[in-house]
Amino acid sequence: MSGRILYDQRDLTPVSPHRAVSLGIAHSPEGRQVLTRQTVLANLQLGAYVRSDRRGIEADLDRQFQIFPRLAERKHQLAGTLSGGEQQMLAITRAVMSRPRLLLLDEPSLGLAPQIVREIFAVIRQLRDLEVTILLVEQNASLALQTADRVYVLEAGQIKLSGPAAELLQNEAIRKAYLG
Repeated sequence: MSGRILYDQRDLTPVSPHRAVSLGIAHSPEGRQVLTRQTVLANLQLGAYVRSDRRGIEADLDRQFQIFPRLAERKHQLAGTLSGGEQQMLAITRAVMSRPRLLLLDEPSLGLAPQIVREIFAVIRQLRDLEVTILLVEQNASLALQTADRVYVLEAGQIKLSGPAAELLQNEAIRKAYLG
């Protein structure tokens, strides 16, 4: 409701979403929000709309299709006909196509089967290892702690705990409260 959003010493509060993408920020929203009447390929190409390097875009498409072979198999299929897990893969991949420096991931495991969640988080770890900064909002505390470098625990909109994920994962109070 109030405040400012600072990124790279810049106030992003008045910045439009398309301008944020051109500044190196991409978002994969909760609920996926893929363009259901467009093909998988069109969704991915749209993710790269701020880029003009056609060869780089093609190379990134090939790379993403290697990471998510199911998307390659379905690249000419309408996104609305994909399963929930495939739509989540598409939403993340669409965001990555802009080559962000900061990737915002909102509840990537929401409503997905455990096997798909494992695949999605393996890719999130790969992205992290490629030095893409990721801001992950995730209710699955165990996965978040295993994936993140740093963790902030929010309760009712307030930061209750923060610190290195490895330390919080070893914290007995955290384990009891959030990991069962």
